[in-house]
Amino acid sequence: MPKSVELVLYSAVWPVLAEREIGRLVHALHGLVVEAHHIGSTAVPGLSAKPVVDLLLVVRGVAELDGREAAFRHLGYRCRGENGITGRRYYTLDDISVRRQFQVHCFGAGSREIERHLAFRDYLRTHPQTARAYEAEKRRCRELHPDDSNAYCDAKAGWIAGVLPLALAHFAGRSVVDGDSSATGEGDAGIQSDTGGG
Repeated sequence: MPKSVELVLYSAVWPVLAEREIGRLVHALHGLVVEAHHIGSTAVPGLSAKPVVDLLLVVRGVAELDGREAAFRHLGYRCRGENGITGRRYYTLDDISVRRQFQVHCFGAGSREIERHLAFRDYLRTHPQTARAYEAEKRRCRELHPDDSNAYCDAKAGWIAGVLPLALAHFAGRSVVDGDSSATGEGDAGIQSDTGGG
């Protein structure tokens, strides 16, 4: 069910919350996690975002992860399967008022989705002009769809798609010219328009 779209100013608390939650998840999953990352707009200093912290867990394998759903449920998470991205396992944690707090995107080691998520985050971190353009796009999309988070994510999908090739090239260490800030891509944390943290 679509939710209203709330964008708030960046908070230095987000990385602290991310680190704490990563610790809980890594402990609960007993050696299954290979890497853990804070992703999405809440991981980009200075960028306004929906106040939902997105995490990416790289695991040994999603089949093994499927056998650990009880660990997520024990921590209060809802297990949502792939939820629109092939090979992903997606989990959400809401507070007692049913306000989303965390979204966890899990991929098996070697998944190409891992690079896409990290590249987009890192590109925004190192290209402030592009991050400001993304923030303006998010505000535009929120104005279009203030009460429909799914439509909001879909609306900004073209913007991310335009920036993602530059982000991937930058992440791979190739020399690129910073993209025109009017470039047009998809949901932030989820990179596809399903969930995005921001």
